Amino acid sequence: MSLALAPLDMSVEMEANLPCRKFDPDLWFSDSPTELELAKSLCGDCPLRVECLAGAVERAEPWGVWGGEIFERGAVVPRKRPRGRPRKEDVARDAELRVEAEARLAASGLSEARGAVRLAA
Repeated sequence: MSLALAPLDMSVEMEANLPCRKFDPDLWFSDSPTELELAKSLCGDCPLRVECLAGAVERAEPWGVWGGEIFERGAVVPRKRPRGRPRKEDVARDAELRVEAEARLAASGLSEARGAVRLAA
């Protein structure tokens, strides 16, 4: 059984409170960096956030927002960059965000428990 699946006895009311069930599912798989940041923020209060993230790491999800993190090609990325060459300040901010993403994964217990978790450079 995958960790991302909810227990079979989960009530319909709880499922209705999950952000990914209340809002447009395309938001979690958008090409827009702004929409992906919105999806990440909506995951913050989700009761299944840790399980969702663990399942995505286990499956090496190719893309989308899972458990409040952005996945791209099976790796967690701190933020999705817009098309084009990044500005120097964006590169510096990406480095800071990468450290924050590593800290969130460590706080969830996923960085040590799973050698497969990788952060995109």
